[in-house]
Amino acid sequence: MDMQPRPIGLDAPPPFRVVRPARQTMPLVFASPHSGTHYSADFLAEARLDPVALRRSEDSFVDELFAAAPSLGAPLLAATFPRVFCDVNREPWELDPAMFDGPLPAWVNTASPRVGAGLGTIARVVATGEPVYRHKLAFAQAEARVRDCWQPYHAALAALIEETRAAFGTCLLVDCHSMPTHPVQGSPPADIVLGDAHGTSCAPRATRLVEETLSALGYRVRRNDPYAGGYVTRHYGAPREGVHALQVEIARRLYMDEARVQRGAGMARLARDVGRLLDVLTDTDWSFLRP
Repeated sequence: MDMQPRPIGLDAPPPFRVVRPARQTMPLVFASPHSGTHYSADFLAEARLDPVALRRSEDSFVDELFAAAPSLGAPLLAATFPRVFCDVNREPWELDPAMFDGPLPAWVNTASPRVGAGLGTIARVVATGEPVYRHKLAFAQAEARVRDCWQPYHAALAALIEETRAAFGTCLLVDCHSMPTHPVQGSPPADIVLGDAHGTSCAPRATRLVEETLSALGYRVRRNDPYAGGYVTRHYGAPREGVHALQVEIARRLYMDEARVQRGAGMARLARDVGRLLDVLTDTDWSFLRP
């Protein structure tokens, strides 16, 4: 099925891209919701931060790390808009009322922990705690971002999951992210954190396979600490219905210059190792995921 998303502005690309394999040969879908890099002129004009500071909220280059997935038989979905503009790993209406110039509708979720941290569907702050905007927004702006970014991305993701489940009897969604250097990661810090909502969003055997493969490649792998999975993992992961969701968080220090938001010397090696993981996943008999 061809997906024709609507553009999010005259200067904007479609809100997502899907790279499909010539033939899908395994029941996996890869998604990169936070690697988008299109910053519209209007958004930059509203922001009080410079472009590099805004980009530090991205999961930069994650779509590149998993770019081999389609050649091995699985589709790859990637957002083109940046996380700081609209975060699709949140509910559609997690909004901070302090950001807006008028009252929000009663049905908006203003009390979630993500909103309290300033990191709702429309972020109030970047990861360093600095406010994003020069002034308050109109609720109509949030509505437009949900309509033009959040909804098309999730429609595409849901369609890929359903296509895969229909073809194979099951689907494993691998939601691909990166994590900044931060003391909360512990000492020594994890290289990769796998989130399966504490065993509820993905079959333990699938999580263990990914964990053991990455550990054998020399990475320090941790489960659910400090990232157990966001909205995508918890919303789509339904093992009893044959849909499994696993969040993969990769330490940015492994492959990029976090301050400059540039590819680092480790990018090539990490991409090769992700390719080795994909090879293992390609050779796996996934029938055990079927309900």
